[in-house]
Amino acid sequence: MIFISNEGITDPSVNLALEYYSLRNFDPEEDYLLFYINEPSIIIGRNQNTLEEINHEYVEENNIHVVRRRSGGGAVYHDLGNLNFSFLTEYAPDSLHNFKKFTDPVVRVLHDMGVDAELSGRNDIQVKDKKISGNAQFSTSRRMVSHGTLMLDSDLGEVVNALDVKMSKIESKGHKSVRSRVANINDFLDEPLEMEEFRSRLLKGLFQDREEFETYHLTDEEWERVYELRDEKFGNWDWNYGNSPDFNIQRTRRFDVGEIDLRLDVEDGRIENLMIYGDFFGKEPIEELAEQFIDIRYHPDELKEVLSDIDVTQYFGDLSKEEFMHLLYGADEEE
Repeated sequence: MIFISNEGITDPSVNLALEYYSLRNFDPEEDYLLFYINEPSIIIGRNQNTLEEINHEYVEENNIHVVRRRSGGGAVYHDLGNLNFSFLTEYAPDSLHNFKKFTDPVVRVLHDMGVDAELSGRNDIQVKDKKISGNAQFSTSRRMVSHGTLMLDSDLGEVVNALDVKMSKIESKGHKSVRSRVANINDFLDEPLEMEEFRSRLLKGLFQDREEFETYHLTDEEWERVYELRDEKFGNWDWNYGNSPDFNIQRTRRFDVGEIDLRLDVEDGRIENLMIYGDFFGKEPIEELAEQFIDIRYHPDELKEVLSDIDVTQYFGDLSKEEFMHLLYGADEEE
């Protein structure tokens, strides 16, 4: 495994461009590890409706970056007290959605530091009932990324201030806010660590079985292409926010794979527009699924016919056609 240096850059749009550029252009026979730390920012999941996930006024007033990543999952808050790690590896069907495979090495290093961490639920690393890390994945046909956060000393109050947290994400079992469910790693250490020391110890721990490992520094030409990608995508308003047309039908439901929010514009009985939002994880772009329903009559028989040739698990993970059909045409539900 080769460690990629991001040269201390804290601009999230550049760091996400670097991650994606590395996935698409580096040696496909090698595995890579990337660390990056971002300035205060909200990183939006690939399938989310940005304006419904953020406290827009607060974000504008406080100059918080808003950047959409390539992976699914929910919106997360980053600041200089949060370390992001990213594993870039060969794609394999049994690796996608297998968060344990990629978080186990991180959990092991945390244990060595005295932090009793474990993978919990779908994609979180927790210490007891406190979340210290969220993880997400995405893939191309040959390569994949599994990346996550590690909150060492983040401003947890900003998590709530900057995000427009939906009630469906707040668990009822004694938890009154998202703030009560998250914690910093320093809270569980005998002696708090500065970020540079934590970063160094994590990197050393992840490479503990290798006496020497290679650190890769991008060339000037490669950095130029990273910045071009930033300008074209991760720093582009259309990618980060996009246009949200008006809809006359909305259906939302939380499944085991995450929340799915459908917005349909139906005119003269036919679907003119379909947008699918949520914090689910899928291999294929959700837009490809939505496009297959355009100009289809909004009738269960025709919708089922379209679905008959579609493997919905490629877009949502472990979701059945019946569950998706019920959401698409069944009774309105808000959970």
